[in-house]
Amino acid sequence: MPVRKIPKNYLGVTGRFSGHKNRAASDFESLLEKEYMLLLDFDPSVRDYEVQPIKIPVPGVRNGYIPDILVRFNPHPTTHITRRPLLAEVKLSHHLYVNEEKYRPKFLAAEQLAHERNWEFRCITEQDIRTPKLANLKFLREYRNFQPSSEDLSSLLKAFRFHDDMTVDQLLKEVAPTADERLFWLPVIWHAVICGQIHSNLDLPLNNLSILSMPEIHNE
Repeated sequence: MPVRKIPKNYLGVTGRFSGHKNRAASDFESLLEKEYMLLLDFDPSVRDYEVQPIKIPVPGVRNGYIPDILVRFNPHPTTHITRRPLLAEVKLSHHLYVNEEKYRPKFLAAEQLAHERNWEFRCITEQDIRTPKLANLKFLREYRNFQPSSEDLSSLLKAFRFHDDMTVDQLLKEVAPTADERLFWLPVIWHAVICGQIHSNLDLPLNNLSILSMPEIHNE
């Protein structure tokens, strides 16, 4: 449960983010925090996360320091090793630079607490968050709740029987001979991608030339 309630801020972006991995609808006090939660929500290595997770006493700072997010991870599917929880501060890099003196004692206190609890502490900036993957997820999340029929999904996956991989365009040609049918099948493809039934490299911009494959082929 958050240790601090985030107030409304009419000079910035605040709100609530409801994902699949946060324990409840989570408040955010910047657009960057909301975008980071979106990345976490679609990251298969992430078990769950919570905002405003802990108040850390800081000498000379009356109200102490409350980091933005605590992230917990799933065991690695191959090594079965679980990454240490990540205590994260989410800030624009410029904001960190101009407020370096203000933040130094807070971050030192957070690093000490993280060390004591076998956590990791990191500042997460727009360089970590605003990547092609974020743009892809903003596009694909609209298809997560789309519900194709099991027959349509089965037909889509059967198209890979004789192919290790295909572009989106090639897959469309396999399942949809006409332009109208392709309009029907494209949402089915994007749903399968965001749900992990079809693999695509989300670190590259998604388009009709993106390479698709079955997840088990990709993981071999």
